[in-house]
Parts: sequence; C-alpha cells; structure tokens
Amino acid sequence: MTPSALADLVRSAAAEVLAARGLDTGALPEAVIVERPRNPEHGDYATNVALQVAKKVGLAPRELAEALANALAGTDGLDSAEVAGPGFVNLRLATDAQGELVRQVLVQGAAYGCGDEFGGLAVNLEFVSANPTGPIHLGGTRWAAVGDALGRILTVRGAVVTREYYFNDAGAQIDRFVASLVAAARGAEPPEDGYGGAYISELASEVVRAEPGVLELPDGQRDEVFRRTGIELMFEQIKRSLHDFGTDFDVFFHEDSLHASGAVDEVLEQLKRSGRLYHADGAWWMRSTEFGDDKDRVVIKSDGAPAYIAGDIAYLADKRSRGFDLCIYMLGADHHGYIGRLKATAAALGDDPDVVEVLIGQMVNLVSEGKPVRMSKRAGTVVTLEDLVDAVGVDAARYELARYSVDSAVDVDLDLLRKNTAENPVFYVQYAHARLASLQRNAAELGLPPVAGTDGSQIDLGLLSHPREGDLVRTIGEFPKVVARAAELREPHRIARYLEELASAYHKFYDAARVLPQGDEEATPTTFARLALCEAARQTVANGLALLGVSAPDRM
Repeated sequence: MTPSALADLVRSAAAEVLAARGLDTGALPEAVIVERPRNPEHGDYATNVALQVAKKVGLAPRELAEALANALAGTDGLDSAEVAGPGFVNLRLATDAQGELVRQVLVQGAAYGCGDEFGGLAVNLEFVSANPTGPIHLGGTRWAAVGDALGRILTVRGAVVTREYYFNDAGAQIDRFVASLVAAARGAEPPEDGYGGAYISELASEVVRAEPGVLELPDGQRDEVFRRTGIELMFEQIKRSLHDFGTDFDVFFHEDSLHASGAVDEVLEQLKRSGRLYHADGAWWMRSTEFGDDKDRVVIKSDGAPAYIAGDIAYLADKRSRGFDLCIYMLGADHHGYIGRLKATAAALGDDPDVVEVLIGQMVNLVSEGKPVRMSKRAGTVVTLEDLVDAVGVDAARYELARYSVDSAVDVDLDLLRKNTAENPVFYVQYAHARLASLQRNAAELGLPPVAGTDGSQIDLGLLSHPREGDLVRTIGEFPKVVARAAELREPHRIARYLEELASAYHKFYDAARVLPQGDEEATPTTFARLALCEAARQTVANGLALLGVSAPDRM
C-alpha cells in the first residue's frame, strides 16, 4: 500500500466517522497527511488528521482519534491503528500490504513515480540563457543541471514542458564581445571593459579563417562579420557543451528577433494605448508599482531607445501567445529584482501574475584541498562547465549541483566527488544501483528465474516481515510522494536526498537479511520475495537517477 493510498483510506474512514455523528465532513482537508514517524517503534505511518479537524467539529482531538483508530482497525492492509499523544493515530501495515507495494513497482517499472496532477499544463521552462560572450560558467552549469532535472520531474507528473534558452544576442555586452574579438584578431589587448581568456583568441582565429579578408574591411562591415560569425561559433560551443552535459533544449529563442520583427514596438504601443505606460522626464515608464513592483520601470529611454525590460515584456507576451499556461524563469543570484518586475509585466499585459514564476539560484564555488578554485584554463576569469566536468565527470557534476536547494550557495568539493567511497553522495547512490543489479545477475547465474519484467504474482511477498525489509519497502513507497512534492515546489534536490535515504535503507537491509542461497542451499520462497524487493529498490533508484539526468550503472 502506497502512502497516497493509505492517506485516501484514512480520509475515507475519517469521513465515515464524522458522518456517523452528524458532523461536517467538509471540515476534512482535501489531502490527509500520512507520514513516517521518526521513531519506527511508533508505527509504519502516522496521521494528525484528528488534530486538524477536531476543533472545527467540536470534538476533543483524542476522542476523534480514538473513533478513527476504531474505524481503521481490521481494515484490509492494516495490521493496527493506535492513538498516541494528544491525537495522533499510528498505523502499522500488514505484511501483505507491504508486498503489494513491491508488486506495484514491478508492474509499473520505469513509470513508478509518475502522476498526472499537472494534467497537461503547458510549461515554458527557461533556464541557463547565458550571454553568448563566453563559455558556460558555474552558475549556468548549476541551472543546466537543476533546470533539466526540473523539466524531467514536471513531465513525469503530467506537465507538457518546453525547455527554452533565451539567446541574448542584442545589447552592449555583444558590442564588447565583438570589440574583444577584433582586438584579439589584431594581436592587441582587449578593451578595458572587454572579454579575455584563451577562448577569445581561439574564436577570433576561427573568424579570420572563415573570413580571411575580414580585417581589411571597413570598420562597420568588419564588426558585423565578427559579430555574426563570432556569436554563431560561440553559441555552437555553448550548445555542444550543454548537450555533452546531458542538457538539450526544445527552443533557442533569439532576443534580437523581438526587435527585428517589430514585436517590441507592437507590445509597447499596446501598453501605451491601455494606459499602462506613461510619459515623464522625457522617457516612457511602466506603471509597475500598481502591480506589486517596488518601482515604476523605464521602458523607453529619453533617447528613444528601448530599455532592456522592453524585450522582457515582448518576450513574455510571445510566450503566452504560444499557448504556455505557466512561464518559469530560472535566473542568477543578481536577478532578485526580476521577480516583481516580471510579475508586474504579466499584470500590465492583462494577465494573471501567477502565470510567471521566478526561481533564483545562488552562487557555486569549487573547492579543492580546502581552497577555492578560482581560475579557468580557457576562460581566464571564471570556472566553466567544461572545467567541472573535466574534474569530476558529468554524473557527479549533475548530481552534486542538483542535490542542494537553489536558495543556498554550494561549495563543490572536487576531492570528495573523486572518491569511490560512501562519503561521495553520487557514488553512494550509484553503487547501490550497481549492487542491486549485481544481485539479479548472480541470481541468474544460480539458475533462478528472473524477477525483473514480471508482476510478482508467483511470489509470496507476504514473507517480507523482517524489520529491515519493512524499512526498505516503506522507503520505496515514499518515492511517488517525493516526486510529486519536488514538482509542486520546483525542488529537484528532494529527489537526490531521497535517493540517499533509499540507498541507506537498502545497504542496511542487505547487511541484515541474506538474499541469495549459499553453497548447496536451495532457493526458498523468501529468496524470491527478497529478490523481488531488491528489484523494486533497483527500479526506484534507476527512476530517481533518471529524473536527475544521472546514469544508473549496472557495474562499478
């Protein structure tokens, strides 16, 4: 029995208790909370629904809890229901109910953990979106790992996700990038506010090879060639790096297209007509404070040029015109002001501000031998995606960057991630999968029929009565709820932390309960029950790692 099925059972029993007493069943929460207690001696699960509801219906919490426990006693799948403390109800599952959960995992396979609560919600998930002026730095690398994982998580819970990269190919940073390329091609130092590093020299050389006479062209034409070719080459490098990191996008949206197509001018005229823009001090301002922003924003500067937010307005309007129900922006630590700004933009466009969500990610630092790693061999001033992957590999990099809340800064310990020990979180989880896969191979070598790919109907899963078996079953049973919560809160790190808990539960089980026969021993019904449990654990680990974009090796 899964936690969600148990929660439904508890809610149904609570509704019957209230109805029998003529009390309002509407006082029950839509979703009853059923959680594993910290102390296993208190039961397999516990619910506080009596504490939540009692006051609303005029009963003492313990009185309601006792009535609920009595109603649940003897229910199929439950071994016991007992009242504890001020009104908690502790629940113990029957062993056959635990076995049924194992059977569900065997049947569902890769679909275990999926749900449909987002019901086809069209989500535009924009992340990374680094300027095409250099390699992806560590902040962008974090978003590549977290954003891709979030897309996977939302998808398995029913959303239709479009991964989008906003290609910032307009603005002053591009002008500085072009000037830096021209200087490098001439063998000169970059401009004071330009870009340095070996990659600039490499790109400049590639431009000259592609366009041999470019340095002899008039300045305007020369700069245009360096702009067009340099951006194209840099962006191809960025896309290749992201692909090699396991992160691909459905849409690469060019900022410049909004200006070239007239979309920016069109949306600004629309806002002028609606009165959402006003003229003051020679500039046009958006009345963003009326929609919750901390200040009104200049949209058209006094020289008539559009401010950066003008592109943001047109971009959000474009997303909505493409049919997206929810637009998630994943931005860096210096973009806190964008939360109010983008929600106000949605409201100014006549939309619900909640169609916009902004996630802000904190800084990432590399540490080796207890000291910060500050410099890149190619980029010169920042550490890049390639630097991290070269140091620890794709799996370790993705897992480590995804296992922390984006609200917190991360110190990535390169020495730790190189260790093949339990101290290394990704190794710990991947090793659990490899160990589980090895069990199935060893079983096959003993001539035992496979468990994977079956529905377990020929196996007596009610034999899973060892305490460590129960711990492992209940941990496996938490997976769908963890995935649902990670999707709801946009927190992929919950998957990683869960996987570490699951790996721990498996290792403890394996140390306490022998799975395969040894020597001349014959396989017993318990052997097959434990093999089924191990296959359910392996499948769950594989499903969780897949959501993080991390491989599940069969051998290590």
